[in-house]
Amino acid sequence: DNPVDEVDTASVSAERGYLRETGNLVFHLALIGILLTVAIGGGFTYTGQRVVVEGQTFVNTRSAYDSFTPGRFFSDSQLEPYSLTLNAFSVTYVENNPSTLGFITDYTASVSTQEQNAPQAVRSKIQVNEPLTIDSTEVYLLGNGYAPEIVVKNPAGDVVFTDTVPFLPQDANLTSLGVIKVPDGLAEQVGMIGFFYPTKAASTNGAFASIYPDLQNPVLTLNVYTGDLGLSTGNPKSVYALDTSMMTQIAGRGTANSAIEIRPGESAQLPDGLGSVEFLDTKRFASFDISHDPTKGFMLFFAITVIAGLGAAFFVPRRRIWVRASKNPQCLTVEYGGLSRGDDPALEAAIGSFTIQHENSLHQQSRSLQKKGTAAS
Repeated sequence: DNPVDEVDTASVSAERGYLRETGNLVFHLALIGILLTVAIGGGFTYTGQRVVVEGQTFVNTRSAYDSFTPGRFFSDSQLEPYSLTLNAFSVTYVENNPSTLGFITDYTASVSTQEQNAPQAVRSKIQVNEPLTIDSTEVYLLGNGYAPEIVVKNPAGDVVFTDTVPFLPQDANLTSLGVIKVPDGLAEQVGMIGFFYPTKAASTNGAFASIYPDLQNPVLTLNVYTGDLGLSTGNPKSVYALDTSMMTQIAGRGTANSAIEIRPGESAQLPDGLGSVEFLDTKRFASFDISHDPTKGFMLFFAITVIAGLGAAFFVPRRRIWVRASKNPQCLTVEYGGLSRGDDPALEAAIGSFTIQHENSLHQQSRSLQKKGTAAS
């Protein structure tokens, strides 16, 4: 700031890159924000799973879920009142390439949703990685399979059990396993472990298998057990498993009666005159994951902030440049220097560029002073 002709030496310095420190601060604050969002906001989230068969309706109440995982601060009032009906479930297979025949290329669940006070239901589609948003919840498509429609009758012909039972897929060709439990209406409690084959292959050794996932030759086989189903103990039982520890097998391998084998529209007699079982039809089911997360907006904000702060901390250079001018009777000497905080490969180029600009500026000022002196003389 002092005139050069009044002092022997004068210097000035400038610093840039304060945004780097700001970015570093923002980065750490955003990390704290993410931790707080996960710790506090996670208590208000919930996730649940539900298997829905074609034609069935799911109502968003806690008791309607097959499994439910609430957050610590969850209350039933967070459940948005709506219903979801699975109208149809369609699968697209590879059919024109022998090497990939039967591979699945697309799943589509056609659903109808009805929100509270809405005038009518809304038709939508749910696909893999394309969830359906209802109010503040998202519905994801997780899995699918077949659900045989089964009817069990007593010896008098009265229906004692009727249901569409989801069978869980066991392989890529949808060989599926399911359980049928008949606690009342027959002389004994009856349980059946069933295997469903969408396209049953010819068997040479007695073991069945499905060779294609679509319904080309559907067959249902049933191993039959009698005894205590364990439903009166009060302990929860999985609908997809049968505890045979207190039951006796009366049909299937290792017994005097072979496993029951039926196709859609057929019926067969249960052993020991217990009654009959009928296989009416086969429907599809879809497994949905329903989640509610009120912190998604905050998480997105803090995630973007973390990236922005990290980018500023990494890519904005922090450097200081000095200019020192020394005057003696013969000449004026100008020196340039720079210092970087951390690695800065561009420091030397930046000093060089600044030096050239400053020299050009000094030359322009010198020529300007010469012109003024000439005009004054």
